[in-house]
Amino acid sequence: MDASSAEKRGRVGQWPDGAAYVDGNYMPVGDARIPITDWGYRRSDVTYDVVGVWDGAFFRLDDHLARFRRSMTRLRMQPRESDADIRAMLHEIVRLSGLRRAYVAMDCMRARPPRGAPYNPVHARAYIVAFAVPWVWLFSEELQARGIHAMVANTPRIPPESVDPTVKNFHWGDLTRALFEAADAGADTALLLDADGFLTEGPGFNVFIVRDGAVISPDRGALEGITRKSVFDLCDEFGLRHEIRPVPLAELREADEILLATTAGGVMPVTRLDGRIFGNDRPGPVSARLRERFWARRAEGWHATPVDYT
Repeated sequence: MDASSAEKRGRVGQWPDGAAYVDGNYMPVGDARIPITDWGYRRSDVTYDVVGVWDGAFFRLDDHLARFRRSMTRLRMQPRESDADIRAMLHEIVRLSGLRRAYVAMDCMRARPPRGAPYNPVHARAYIVAFAVPWVWLFSEELQARGIHAMVANTPRIPPESVDPTVKNFHWGDLTRALFEAADAGADTALLLDADGFLTEGPGFNVFIVRDGAVISPDRGALEGITRKSVFDLCDEFGLRHEIRPVPLAELREADEILLATTAGGVMPVTRLDGRIFGNDRPGPVSARLRERFWARRAEGWHATPVDYT
């Protein structure tokens, strides 16, 4: 079924466990499949994006679609769907799920060259898959209220000369190793440095430090996060200075506060880093203020695109 074929639409909420779209067809998320010979699977030749639905509305949908398209272009992927097609398809999978709070992922993956063509990616088509499932928290609400316990990983971030971190990708080997390090150390998550000892990001989130009243995020090795952009918007609202610049390890350790940001959690304060406890082992004032305001603005309809459930 084509994304624009309204006459073939199913009923609202018919797949409450989640709905998927695979290369032109809609189905329950549990039935979604991709060919195991495709390079999206065999070579991680994929880019993706994730947008949240909260109380029946997408958050910053235009920003996510624009980043998704930039990533596809950077990887020389040209699926048949236009941005308008992808937008309509995302509305449709949420409508088919009936979910009011959903984690919505969109992937563009490369197939493989057709039989007889040179075994080169220039001959392999790209196609879209997507799914909407019940909302996913990267960290539970209880952990967020307590504050995240993080550690600095020994595993370095993959260098941007090898994998462009501004293109959302499946190359999670370094992030996965860092998460095992965190588990072994009794921490909730890990922060990764680059080969030169500068802060980059963590598994699935951007990182900020608060220093002398300024909110600072690394300029290297990290995704240009949509929630990071929202944090800077809130800083402007509060009159807080914010910067994107190099953050050496020493400055990370000396920070007044640390916070994380991601679609699957919003603004998330850190209260411990390795052996250091920040403040009174509770979220710091700037982190707590940003987190509270983020969700308050979301409740007000900030950057909201209501889902078409009709």
